[in-house]
Amino acid sequence: MATIHVDGQSYDVDGADNLLSACLSLGLDVPYFCWHPAMGSVGACRQCAVKQYKDADDTRGMLVMSCMTPAADDSRISISDAEAREFRASVIEWLMINHPHDCPVCEEGGHCHLQDMTVMTGHDRRRYRFRKRTHRNQELGPFIAHEMNRCITCYRCVRFYRDYAGGTDLGAFGANSNIYFGRHQDGVLESAFSGNLTEVCPTGVFTDKTHSERYTRKWDLQFAPSICHQCASGCNISPGERYGDIRRIENRYHGAVNRFFLCDRGRFGYGYVNRSDRPLRPEWRSDRNDTAVTLEVDAALGRGADLLRTSRRVIGIGSPRASLESNHQLRELVGEDNFSTGIAAQELACLTAMNALNRNCGLPTPTLRDVEDHDAVLVLGEDLIASAARAGLAVRQAVTARRTELAAERDIPSWNDEAVRTLGQDSYHPLYIAYPIATGLDDISAGSWTLAPADIARLGFAVAHAIDAEAPVVEDLDESTRREAETIAKRLLAARRPLIIGGGSLGSPVVIEAAGSVARALSRRTRQGSLLLVRGEANSTGLTMLGGESLEWALDELDGAHADAVVVLENDLYQRAPREQVDAVLERADTVIVLDHQRTATWQHADLGLPAAAFSEADGTLVSLEGRAQRFFQVFDPRYIRPETRIHESWRWLHALRVDMLRQDTGEITFDAVTRACAEHYPELHDMLGSSPSADYRVRGLKLAREPHRYSGRTAMRAHLDVSEPRASQDVDSPFTFSMEGYNGFDRPREEVAFAWAPGWNSPQAWNKFTDEVGGHLSAGDPGVRLLHPCPGQYDYFVALPERFTPRDSAWQVVVLPRLFGGEETSSRATPIIERAAPVTLRLSVDDAQRLGCSDGDLLSVVTDSGRTNLPVQLDAVLPVGLVGIPAGVEPGLISGDWAELKAEATNHHQGQIMGQRDDETGGRP
Repeated sequence: MATIHVDGQSYDVDGADNLLSACLSLGLDVPYFCWHPAMGSVGACRQCAVKQYKDADDTRGMLVMSCMTPAADDSRISISDAEAREFRASVIEWLMINHPHDCPVCEEGGHCHLQDMTVMTGHDRRRYRFRKRTHRNQELGPFIAHEMNRCITCYRCVRFYRDYAGGTDLGAFGANSNIYFGRHQDGVLESAFSGNLTEVCPTGVFTDKTHSERYTRKWDLQFAPSICHQCASGCNISPGERYGDIRRIENRYHGAVNRFFLCDRGRFGYGYVNRSDRPLRPEWRSDRNDTAVTLEVDAALGRGADLLRTSRRVIGIGSPRASLESNHQLRELVGEDNFSTGIAAQELACLTAMNALNRNCGLPTPTLRDVEDHDAVLVLGEDLIASAARAGLAVRQAVTARRTELAAERDIPSWNDEAVRTLGQDSYHPLYIAYPIATGLDDISAGSWTLAPADIARLGFAVAHAIDAEAPVVEDLDESTRREAETIAKRLLAARRPLIIGGGSLGSPVVIEAAGSVARALSRRTRQGSLLLVRGEANSTGLTMLGGESLEWALDELDGAHADAVVVLENDLYQRAPREQVDAVLERADTVIVLDHQRTATWQHADLGLPAAAFSEADGTLVSLEGRAQRFFQVFDPRYIRPETRIHESWRWLHALRVDMLRQDTGEITFDAVTRACAEHYPELHDMLGSSPSADYRVRGLKLAREPHRYSGRTAMRAHLDVSEPRASQDVDSPFTFSMEGYNGFDRPREEVAFAWAPGWNSPQAWNKFTDEVGGHLSAGDPGVRLLHPCPGQYDYFVALPERFTPRDSAWQVVVLPRLFGGEETSSRATPIIERAAPVTLRLSVDDAQRLGCSDGDLLSVVTDSGRTNLPVQLDAVLPVGLVGIPAGVEPGLISGDWAELKAEATNHHQGQIMGQRDDETGGRP
């Protein structure tokens, strides 16, 4: 700690900080541009100047850049000094010389860090009267718009894109006052984190192109705290709504999870919520071949209850993309013995194994922020950028943190970014990756091996044995792999805090067990380190903790006539099982009831379809891959904007169905009540009650506002219906209001902050006002509660070690490869994601292609027990012989580990079929 004196006041601060960070952590306003809490200082913009004095007797002082000056003990500075204020005003004037001053038409207006700093420094007029420098803008793909003339040369964009996120296709070109930030030519930004440029850039150079299509100023968006549903990382987001559409997704700060950054799928994959073909009213088919007719709510519930009441046995199929509350209500409706998770058996076995390992492997599960504090990483069977991109970004920070350690040895502070990077150069902590193809982190790895899943597991088990001799010996291990395993083991043992990462991306339980064995070996030897296991979907962890049978079990029960009715919750069965099998099962069932917010192929086969609320229209709880239960809040009430809609949360539909079926009048259900019932019913989920405040939470007697205090146009929301303004919707399920008439301040700590705003801070930099220290945790604590905790006890090593992978002469082992864009069910319905997705191809090794006599672009048929798929070939120089890589989401029911025949007999007609891929059933997904 250190004591600093600011304008005559004394404060205790962290002596390791610079003066800018220290002052901002104290709540003092100092303008800045080039500095960023996650990226440190480079002293490029000179905007954060303050007056520093040698001692109490010094009256002259000198100007220093607060971002480049340590917060040393007994430092004396002045922010309000006249010379410092004049200098800062001159700096902003210099920076604004070439700026177009186009705030009225700039999409960053009202959300702009440059605007905030201009007002803060008192710059209010332009004296420059000559020609401005101009640039040509670039086309950067479906996510990001580019307006280079607004640039103030702060360098934040390239520092984030290249230095922090590891991108290579964005740079700075030119010199002096003529710097250009962009690509060497027009083209799609390749980084999976390019969308963060919209918040990193302090001006309007990089803006959200998906928001541009239906632009709304920030102060006219309605927000709510939410959780990204596009993977299991659990990133916190702030969706913004206007006129019943989600207009943009912003990062919501969480000190233990995503902090300042999101991946592009989480930021831009929301378009499925706004699709025009969404079901908005209950639909009924008296015959499944007939056209559906719409019903009112009471009529739909009555018919649904009658169908269920007269059924012999009802099977419920849940979903890992639905909330805990909705899955629980489905289980209550059909009974514990009739509930399926909706997850395929192999994936469910992987999820169950991961939950068990998180408890009994002997090592804790790290948060994403904790991941950055590890100094040796072993990744088995995961391409993190494809399967859990935000976790991959955290691993990148862990590996590159070696530079910070080298700097500390020379007394260079960690915030002095340029000095740290110049010293560290390409110095990294060891990262080892085993995966069938090249991954997004190979560029910083100390060793990468492209192996079949069985051989990945064998490498892991060999590492475990090299760490702990009591771990099983891997028989028939070649000498090269043994040496590699010993090298990895030595680096893990030498590390201060090693990290093991595994997961279910390859659908291989033995790969997961191998990661668990390495973790257990470390626990037995050093009791140091962590184990992170990657799950596939937003609520995969929570649904596994809730329990239930596999999808195959449910389909078998229906196909065998052991049940005659099925209720499907937010789950497209055609994306999880072979088409022929699902067709047969749904045709055999007498009653099919589907709840979903998308018009899926399963919905098209329903007797009764009930329109469910999407994440933006519902409350619910998800459990992330680290076992953190987090609540997402309803952003808006769709019935207020469009009174003709009959959308309700799935848990509310299911409760009403149960009430009607049992003919019990239990009154109106609330979210707090269903959450409490869920927590009380499942001991493993009991602590979820602490994941968010209840509906009666108040700040100074007020509910919390969803809308900024400048929100306008409430009457206009329904002006096309009635010019008289109706009362705003009343939210009985949360502590938020559907208006700006509630608490919207920043001076009272709270976990649930809907959007970033504080007096004088309209940009995302306002999150600094809500944290205990800049870049720290939220002042009231980070939202959510951990449910998975290590349990003491004896762990037995996994002993059923796999045989070495052996290629076959006429068959290839299938490896289903996750993909960031197009591989997830809901985001792949969003137009920008469709545009960004890479062409769907079949990966084949060069040797196998030669054996088959095919080359790049040729069509091959992949024939398995689940069906036949025609795909163009993409030769892969590192894919092991005997494997065939298929992108996730291409062929439902295809499972990693299946054996397939490859036949070079597809035609161009087949190519048209696969590239179109049943648009009528997938909503245009690639």
